[in-house]
Amino acid sequence: MQYQNLSLFSVPTTFRGRSKITVQIWWIVQATLFAWSPQVLYGWRVFLLRLFGAVIGKDVKIRPSAKVTYPWLLSIGDYSWIGDECTLYNLDKITIGKNVVISHKSYINTGGHDYQKVSFDIFSKPVILEDECWITSDVYVAPGVTVGKGSIISARSSVLKNIPSGKICIGTPAKPIKDRIIIE
Repeated sequence: MQYQNLSLFSVPTTFRGRSKITVQIWWIVQATLFAWSPQVLYGWRVFLLRLFGAVIGKDVKIRPSAKVTYPWLLSIGDYSWIGDECTLYNLDKITIGKNVVISHKSYINTGGHDYQKVSFDIFSKPVILEDECWITSDVYVAPGVTVGKGSIISARSSVLKNIPSGKICIGTPAKPIKDRIIIE
């Protein structure tokens, strides 16, 4: 029995959403103009992402060490923050709401491979982070997941299924442990 044969693997021609040339130009821009920019030049990095098709709201803060695979599949609402060394591996759409924080070293993943096929076909599913979420440090979010409004995902958790709104979640897989309560 053969479990996978990578000689049978191929990426569908429209999978990236743009030409191979556009993808390569973006990766060069990201590795240079984006990554080399001083930390305080948030507007510059937002400009570069918009130039390649990202939809980004006002006063969004993206650190220079963040990585975005395909900007044209990214939407970020007003006042959201993307921390140092975050990866937005968006083979499909990543939608980030308003006032969302994605803390350093988190990995938002929209893609994978079908391990049940010998050809190891690639797939993608969108990820949605609703308004006012906090994805804390070193969190993994799996393809197809929605994190509900106002939920907090604790450090080093793995979000493998949808998370309801207003919860504090921890673990692998991440599970709600209590409600998020605001004290004013």
